[in-house]
Amino acid sequence: MNGKSTHSEAKGGESARNERNKTMPSPRLEVVTPSVDANEYAELKRLIKRQGLLDKQPAYYAYKILLTLGMLALSLSLVLLIDTLWLQLLNAVYLAFVFTQIAFIGHDLGHRQIFHSARKSALLGLVVGNLTLGLSRGWWVDKHNQHHANPNHDELDPDIDFPILAFSEEQAHSKWGFARIVLKYQAYLFFPLLLLEAFHMRIHSINFLIQKKAKYLIAEALLLIVHFALYLGLLFFLLGLWPAVLFIVIHQAFFGLYLGSVFAPNHKGMPVLNKETKMDFLRRQVLTSRNLKAHPLTDFLFGPLGCQIEHHLFPTMSRNNQRKAEKIVKTFCRERSIAYHETSVLQSYREILQHFHQVTAPRRTEEMSEVK
Repeated sequence: MNGKSTHSEAKGGESARNERNKTMPSPRLEVVTPSVDANEYAELKRLIKRQGLLDKQPAYYAYKILLTLGMLALSLSLVLLIDTLWLQLLNAVYLAFVFTQIAFIGHDLGHRQIFHSARKSALLGLVVGNLTLGLSRGWWVDKHNQHHANPNHDELDPDIDFPILAFSEEQAHSKWGFARIVLKYQAYLFFPLLLLEAFHMRIHSINFLIQKKAKYLIAEALLLIVHFALYLGLLFFLLGLWPAVLFIVIHQAFFGLYLGSVFAPNHKGMPVLNKETKMDFLRRQVLTSRNLKAHPLTDFLFGPLGCQIEHHLFPTMSRNNQRKAEKIVKTFCRERSIAYHETSVLQSYREILQHFHQVTAPRRTEEMSEVK
């Protein structure tokens, strides 16, 4: 076993579909990509464009932005008006929810789903990311572009490059020190570790600016300073020292938990690729992604992330067109025996945790043998 999660298409369509209908995708499938028509993706894109699904949706995004601003205004009003500590701490949890909804808009701006203009997308992205959320827009776009180009690639995808988590058996064997202890229990620790994700992202944001990698370096730095000055200043001034500290810890912890939880089903627990994997763009994006079954509540809570397959195939597609495109993509994949994985939210989490447990099983067995 080499721990590299890949997928086999040589066995035909029925076999591929059966493989995906198991409790979780296998972390060590062999990839034997057949000779395919290089124009398959172009054909699919023509079908999508013919339905107008790549057209911008200004009315939809005007509604989403106004709704999200309203939710933010409500939370800020509660900070000003409430004197009861436990109610303020509930407001901190609510503000974490609002921050993630704002992050969804930043995500869509990063993919130019709202505007055709790269400049407009970048300017509003700076307001959303740096000023409102306190995260570097440049860092996130750079990291996310690498992810989209190489989804679930064990060497090239930054989204599966964590110092204390392993997404394949090979990654598990490469960890040492404190990481080895975490790996034993990573299936149990994954969601608790997400409580630290917001702090983790801010460290990366600041480091990105220190290394002067940002295109709009001065603007990003100034907007981050303004964000922290307003965020910390208002909370400490209005709530006092210890209530403000509690508010910040709870807000940031739940922001990281919610954000990490809605991003996790996208690819985690799906096949992990390596440099030996030969796969065309269409299959690489479909086979490494997981969709969540459509439901109004799911689509609201997960924003643009519920239709991950369609999002990866057409990153500039507006969020409200993804479910429409889903029907076309499903049919297209079925006709070509390309496994299309869609499941419920709870089942996606089950698959993720089972995958985390499975890829570290050989490492646990080795350590038990060493003890004996």
